[in-house]
Amino acid sequence: MKVSTRGDYACRALLSLAMHADGSPTSVRDIADRTALPQPYLEQILLAVKGAGLVRSKRGVGGGYVLARPPEEITLAQIVSAVDGPIVVGDFGEPHQNGACDHEGQCVLLAVWANVGEHMRQLLEGQTLADIASIARGEAPWPEPIG
Repeated sequence: MKVSTRGDYACRALLSLAMHADGSPTSVRDIADRTALPQPYLEQILLAVKGAGLVRSKRGVGGGYVLARPPEEITLAQIVSAVDGPIVVGDFGEPHQNGACDHEGQCVLLAVWANVGEHMRQLLEGQTLADIASIARGEAPWPEPIG
């Protein structure tokens, strides 16, 4: 599975909010400036994560976005799912049960793909915005490569 540009941008935007959280809203322009993300695209992404309940917005002067929950309670899986949908390797269907497979090897591969998607979802669920912010600030070590 490949995390989409939308998923990456959403994570970067919410990480920026987590790293600069002081209780006051942050404008889309400020988020765009800090993250070097294109503002029009960022606005669409923030609407999607708002719809998922991950951020709140305030209109008008001094308006902008704030995290809807503490960064310790927001996972990368929630952010990616908000903009990309369910975390899966592909849309291949479910394996047949009881060994009734229509095509040679198809069912075992469907089970493998489902397993890979589950592992990726678990990895992303195990990382919160607070975890990533600590790494970005140099307060925690960088993630170790798997394998």
